[in-house]
Amino acid sequence: MTKQLSAAPAPPPMPDRTDPRYWTPTKRNAYGWLMAIMLLVLMMINWADKAILGIVAAPLMRDLQITPEQFGLVGSAVFLLFGVAQFVAAPIANRVRSKWILLALCLIWSVAQVPIFVFASLPALWFSRILLGAGEGPLAPILMHSIYKWFPRKKSATPAAVGASGVTLGIVVFAPVLAWVAAEYGWQATFVFLALIGVVWAGLWLVMAKEGPYTSMQVEHEIEGTAPPADVPAAAVDRKVPYLRSILTPSWVLAMLCSFLGYWTFAIATSWLPAYYEQVMGYSTQQAGSVIALPAIWGTIATIGLSWITQFLDNRGLRTRFSRGLVLSSATVFAGAFLLLGVLVTNETLRTVAFALGFGTAPALFAVTYLVAAEMTSIAQRGALLQVTNALFTSGGLFAPAVAGFLIGSAVTEAQGFANAFLLTALLLLAVGGLSMLLINQQRDRARLGLDIG
Repeated sequence: MTKQLSAAPAPPPMPDRTDPRYWTPTKRNAYGWLMAIMLLVLMMINWADKAILGIVAAPLMRDLQITPEQFGLVGSAVFLLFGVAQFVAAPIANRVRSKWILLALCLIWSVAQVPIFVFASLPALWFSRILLGAGEGPLAPILMHSIYKWFPRKKSATPAAVGASGVTLGIVVFAPVLAWVAAEYGWQATFVFLALIGVVWAGLWLVMAKEGPYTSMQVEHEIEGTAPPADVPAAAVDRKVPYLRSILTPSWVLAMLCSFLGYWTFAIATSWLPAYYEQVMGYSTQQAGSVIALPAIWGTIATIGLSWITQFLDNRGLRTRFSRGLVLSSATVFAGAFLLLGVLVTNETLRTVAFALGFGTAPALFAVTYLVAAEMTSIAQRGALLQVTNALFTSGGLFAPAVAGFLIGSAVTEAQGFANAFLLTALLLLAVGGLSMLLINQQRDRARLGLDIG
């Protein structure tokens, strides 16, 4: 009788070598940094789009015969759909790959520049800025979410800060370039220039972008060869949490308020600080334009520096209550203290330095707020929660210029009005920063939410 041989077991399927999960750590880290640099450039383009209106304000108002009141409304138009777009994008961020969302946003910005060049009218300007705001609103949280997916949790702070530093680098790098383009080719050419820059970036992104592999804590443990904490259920880290519970935690509320005031402060800097240097300190327009770059330069240093500190402390084994929460709250107090110093001192040089440190630290708060907010939910829900976080704290930019304008206009002198606006901002930063030092505690709040606290 012939003995039948059993079939040999099928070999295990070969891993997909195009999947970053199966790359070597060196290759995966290098490509993650490439993505972070590309997203830094995208954030720079985003803030150049915001700043362009102020750079070409004088010739634009003259050629289109726009009054200052009309120009002010055009400046606010970008925020009409800014927050709405973020709430609309929140559920999409959990279902659609970041690559495609970011590509679509960049192309929307480029399209938004076309009406100004083609029609060059007040209605075209209105339409352009409203469309631009709708496209820019969802950017920051999706950009952060995309970067986070390329790095393990304890190594994500610094690359995320590099991406976030585009807020200030965009102004530092693009402002002189746009001013030169306007002087050489006319103010309309600046909008064409930014549209083309956006299209070029979109083409490169389409070819080069990949989705990061760190899509859940379980996957992170598999890639890194680590084990979850023994006292935490395996599924706890990726447990779905109702969004309302996440945003009602003290850690989320206070982290959001820190960046709400950060956005408030930076909006005052970009809207009113040049006027302060001209009207109160007697600088020329060119001098004021040069001095306003100081907070932006310091903001870049502070953004990367703060996130490097958080990552350094994370790697030292400190709980994120200290490595992130305390860093965020301390930086908020730092910004408020230097703004207060700038209001109180009489020496012009010391005042300029104090304002550079105070106003410049404000945008550095954003990246750390994203880190704290992201801890209040699972990785699968992170994109949507960051959208909600960003939608609320960026509203500080909508209210701050108007409040400052009221304080400046109602004061006996312009100098006193500016001092009142800056003093209010300083006191708010100090109050919220001090409260955050006491009450931000991610480990406590994650335990209440049933998430992994390891």
